[in-house]
Amino acid sequence: MKFAASATLELINRPATGTARPTPLLFLHGAYAGAWLWDKHYLPFFAERGWNTSAFSFSGHGKSRGTEQLNTLSIQDYVDDLAEVVAAMPVRPVIIAHSMGGLVLQKYLESAEIPAAVLLCSVPPQGLLGSTISLLFSRPNVLMDLNRIMGGGEPQLETVREALFHQDVPRAVLNECYMHMQPESMRALWDMSGFDLPRPARMRRPPMLVLGTEHDTLIPPQQVEQTAKALSLPFEILPNLGHALMLEKDWQAGPERIAEWLLAQGF
Repeated sequence: MKFAASATLELINRPATGTARPTPLLFLHGAYAGAWLWDKHYLPFFAERGWNTSAFSFSGHGKSRGTEQLNTLSIQDYVDDLAEVVAAMPVRPVIIAHSMGGLVLQKYLESAEIPAAVLLCSVPPQGLLGSTISLLFSRPNVLMDLNRIMGGGEPQLETVREALFHQDVPRAVLNECYMHMQPESMRALWDMSGFDLPRPARMRRPPMLVLGTEHDTLIPPQQVEQTAKALSLPFEILPNLGHALMLEKDWQAGPERIAEWLLAQGF
């Protein structure tokens, strides 16, 4: 299954190998990133197992529209991007969302319904404040470098390593992240810090899997637990992985657990 949303939103489609399962998967990236994050491992993994898979870049990210207006883009703008992509799909997808993308998904569910969702190292409904305070005291250098990237500065390879990874990571993977990382919208970051947070009481509640990782510097396990409590759901912590679990050496742990859960849900 291939489809096209707006020509101004970057979209990656990886059709299923063989007979496709009926429900496609749509992947949402986090801050400072783009659709590229999913295409190295996750999209091929699920396509090879029969799912039609897609990922897109929010406005101002990757090759999508709005780069010149990045700092004016809000979380609601990203929600509108998601609604646009879903509306263009012939079948409503299961959505798998990472980090900031998880908060966008929570906001989207205030007004939309989907078959199922996976929140992966997601910003909790309470927002970024807890994570920011934790970084300030535990790893102030990471917080300072993220702020510098937000202002258009170049990321430092060691900060990329410390912020995103737990396992030893090849230099080539670090360089790939370095080449793709970009500033994030100041307005979107303010929204996630308290100005436009999800309202769990208004959210539609499809079957939902809440996953985090043991060594996530940016969204530590306590933040994952906050998400689960706010949504009255259980949660799971994948061991020996960091925030960018889709690029770690043992990246298979994430999609294997997600695929197991999807099959148990009948997808």
